[in-house]
Amino acid sequence: MDKEELKRDFILLNVGRACHNADWNWQNVNSPFARIHYVRNGTAKIIRDDGVFELKKFHLYLTPSYVKHAYECNGILDLYYIHIYEDLGKKPSIFALIDFPVEVEATSLDSQLLERLIQINPERELPCYDPQLYDNSSMMAQNIVLQQKSSVAFEMETQGIIKQLFSRFLAQAVYKNEHIEERILKSLHYIHKNIDQPIDINRLAEICYLTKDHFIRLFKKEMNCTPGRYINQKKIETAQLRILIDKASIKDIAYGLGFNSLSYFTRLFTKIAGENPGKYKKKTQI
Repeated sequence: MDKEELKRDFILLNVGRACHNADWNWQNVNSPFARIHYVRNGTAKIIRDDGVFELKKFHLYLTPSYVKHAYECNGILDLYYIHIYEDLGKKPSIFALIDFPVEVEATSLDSQLLERLIQINPERELPCYDPQLYDNSSMMAQNIVLQQKSSVAFEMETQGIIKQLFSRFLAQAVYKNEHIEERILKSLHYIHKNIDQPIDINRLAEICYLTKDHFIRLFKKEMNCTPGRYINQKKIETAQLRILIDKASIKDIAYGLGFNSLSYFTRLFTKIAGENPGKYKKKTQI
């Protein structure tokens, strides 16, 4: 895979240090940004569909965007946290191309990097630890404004620190397919570039110079899901983000993503996000 495919910039949303005592217990956490945790002391659990992960001292943990998870803590827990938003543009998410480890051992430098990240990004600490109170449009908008106001020097340093920490996971990551088919990669770029439009499977097969049936089989082999499911997932993820940061109505967001039926969009959103778009918007517009 071309290295250019993996280059990303990240928007820092939150960074800080938190000390918990059996009070880091939250269910159904699912948001458009990724999380990195560094455990200084104590233990807890991150519970995901792919397993239960026991947090260990001096280890880093990565939770990608849109991964539904929960936290469970029954004692003392001292950790750093970072919330980052992947600036995609029209590219596929790096998490769509690579399988990252959940846990890696931290280096001796990482705690210093995190302290420096906090120092050069004041006012980014969470005001509370309930995800429903910070996973909302006002908090995200506020943090994006703070990012924009940051000096060029601190912004460059912030990017460097985030990428260093992210590289700990990338060093142990595995491409979803070491030799991912260029035709499928081309179809992924087409999907993300045209996410605002209806996307026809026949058109994807055509640009890959494959029959429709061959394209669907190859896509499923490479991505572990059908192209239709992938398109729907990415459209709803985009809708979640737009609900979070835009002032547009649910109807405008649905039609703006190429849906011809608001009722179908609502059913699909509910199936993928776990709640209807109206409820999701009300929860995030705090």
